[in-house]
Amino acid sequence: MSNIEVLQLRAAGVSLVLDCSGPALPSVLHWGADLGELGGEALLELRRGAGAVQDGNGLDENRPIAIVPEYSSGWFGLPGLNGHRDGQNFSPSFALTSVAQTGNTVVADAADAEAGLSIRLTVELTASGLVRAKAELTNTGGTAYNVDGLVLALPVPTEATELLDLTGRHIGERHPQRHAFTQGAHVRDNRRGRTGADATLLLIAGAQGFGFTEGEVWAVHTAWSGNHRSYAERGMSGYAVIGGGELLLPGEGRVEPQGTYSSPWIYGSYGVGLDRISTRFHEYLRGRASHPKTDRPVVLNTWEAVYFDLDLEKLKGLANAAAEVGAERFVLDDGWFRGRRDDHAGLGDWYVDEGIWPKGLHPLVDHVRGLGLQFGLWVEPEMVNPDSDLAREHPDWILATGNRLPPTARHQQGLNLGVPAAYEYILERLDSLLTEYDIAYLKWDHNRDFIDGGNQQTGTAGIHAQTLAVYRLIDELKRRHPGLEIESCSSGGARVDLAILERTDRVWGSDSNDALERQTIQRYTQLLLPPELIGCHVGPPKAHTTGRTQALSFRAITALFGHFGIEWDISLASDEERAELAGWVALHKELRPLLHTGRVVRADRGPSDFLLHGVVAQDNSRAVYAAVQLTQSVTSAVGRVRLPGLDPQRTYRVSRIATPGPEPRSLPSWTEPVELNGAALAAVGVQIPAQWPEHALLLDVTAIG
Repeated sequence: MSNIEVLQLRAAGVSLVLDCSGPALPSVLHWGADLGELGGEALLELRRGAGAVQDGNGLDENRPIAIVPEYSSGWFGLPGLNGHRDGQNFSPSFALTSVAQTGNTVVADAADAEAGLSIRLTVELTASGLVRAKAELTNTGGTAYNVDGLVLALPVPTEATELLDLTGRHIGERHPQRHAFTQGAHVRDNRRGRTGADATLLLIAGAQGFGFTEGEVWAVHTAWSGNHRSYAERGMSGYAVIGGGELLLPGEGRVEPQGTYSSPWIYGSYGVGLDRISTRFHEYLRGRASHPKTDRPVVLNTWEAVYFDLDLEKLKGLANAAAEVGAERFVLDDGWFRGRRDDHAGLGDWYVDEGIWPKGLHPLVDHVRGLGLQFGLWVEPEMVNPDSDLAREHPDWILATGNRLPPTARHQQGLNLGVPAAYEYILERLDSLLTEYDIAYLKWDHNRDFIDGGNQQTGTAGIHAQTLAVYRLIDELKRRHPGLEIESCSSGGARVDLAILERTDRVWGSDSNDALERQTIQRYTQLLLPPELIGCHVGPPKAHTTGRTQALSFRAITALFGHFGIEWDISLASDEERAELAGWVALHKELRPLLHTGRVVRADRGPSDFLLHGVVAQDNSRAVYAAVQLTQSVTSAVGRVRLPGLDPQRTYRVSRIATPGPEPRSLPSWTEPVELNGAALAAVGVQIPAQWPEHALLLDVTAIG
């Protein structure tokens, strides 16, 4: 053990202070606002001042709660490690053996020789101010050890009295819910085998009434694409934590002697206001080596244009129309493979259907590429229809248990990629398609939750192995095909997490292209992801999922603030509609450099029927805001709307962006640009005119000088 006692990590206005004095695992003395550079004596005084209060009816010597909380230390909440060795070694007590700091990364090793366990804890503070941590548990004993759960927890102060998380459903993902952070546990368990349409991207604790711009907030994200847990817990002592980890099915955490179980990364973000915690995630993602470096191409996806009616000449005409309006990527959706005439059959038989495509996909791919568009293809590699050659030949490759098949969902079952032969089959099929055709992009779908997710060949649970196999599969395909981009689709937004984003290039925000629904979905998806990673498409005039009819301007403005695309049979659109759509595509391309690099900002205050959000350039030189009327206003006008996120000292010119198509019903009360400094725009704002429901306008805010 080194002489390291208290360590301070600092980045981007955040301090993380770790108590590594032992003998127990490291604990967090402070996670929050930057404390400045503290010397060794000051750090020791901080530990002394922040010491645990003795409870008259508690332990004689209270210990701090470790990042992996221990039952043996007197923590009566959820233990960090929950496991046993055939009923024994159920309550380990780890003692530090070494601590090493390299820059803003700390690695701590600890062991419990009696329990036959060692643990390595890695804690980092990223350049954007995110905390991330993971634990690796090694079985040093002579028999197998069963890990039933391994979670990591970060403390939050007494000021964090309110919780916010997200919930939702298919075509209605990511809606916020708030409640008091009272004593006890708030647990979000997900057993769907994927992140889930109802999953919370972030679990947030904050000061009462916190918003996008106000109030201290602390948030955690569990970076795992399978079953997982996010939780907040306040104990009798008042000590509170937020954390998470993988949710293991029985037996999935069995660790053989000298084997290791690794937890997922847990990410934590701190800031004043939700926009600040978002910015930290966005900067982290944009700083990855794997983050897309090219302009995000405008997509035309064929699903809502043709569904399963895949006629070559029809598709060529749609590609022509896509090129005409300025699209840059054409994606052929479901229905191209063997036996696939509807969603009842064919999944798993990843061969081009000779009945539809006697010359393969070459005529369509060549036509699309000849128009200067990239070609993309829809796949669903983790699924199989019972009515498929694959299921008939290999029924034991279906995820199942108990000598029965799970109930079908969307007429399909899960394909167990934890079976080596199944994995190799899917790898060979996808690799062959990517080798034969000039495919730049895979739309990777995952259209059902897993029930009875077991391995028939071993009789054991299989979700953990399935999740790791998916990661390996994507990684291997990208290794073999450099430059290939992959979208995590998954019934729309049902697999959105930082682990899948380590290896994919965007997510499909929702199967709903209804612009009204998308306003909320995208607003809260952007708590975690920057706009360029979220697929947002202009749907047809009548929404496929809700039946609402909306103006093209509203559909297009909603799609502008993401990875812009089109999901509409524009070959049947009128000349006027196609001309207007081309104008919106051109406007997106003009604004794309700002929208895909700037800071996302959202206004807190205002009537519930109205939203304002925008993107501000990193140098504060320009911003674009959308003023969105959701429903009929109860007042004749919204009133003055504050514009957040600008430099308070700079002067800006505010004007309405001229948009394609018909003029809006009303214009701002100021017909000439308004010039005000950022402080006035944030505190006073500008008058926004009355708009019809489901309409929006764009404001251009440009610094003068």
